[in-house]
Amino acid sequence: MDEIQQTMEADARARARRIAEARYGFRWHALIYTFVNAGLVAIWFLTGQGFPWPIFPIVFWGIGLASHYMSAYHSHGRDWVERETEKILRQETKKQVSGS
Repeated sequence: MDEIQQTMEADARARARRIAEARYGFRWHALIYTFVNAGLVAIWFLTGQGFPWPIFPIVFWGIGLASHYMSAYHSHGRDWVERETEKILRQETKKQVSGS
């Protein structure tokens, strides 16, 4: 039983580590997005303010940033898979115990 507990704790720690790494990656992505797009807007502003071309990288890169945010902070699908995996493992353990 102690091995199972240690394995569960190691799995929980690994999962927490993956989530923390994803959130850390998102924060860097957001910071880079902000600085690069601010620079593009500054270039646009300083070169005559013609057609507002920085809107394209702001919008399309913003879509990528939003999906990075969703995967880092709202990954419901992954949680469901992990819950379902645990459920199946419990069922298999019950079968082995009752069958042995």
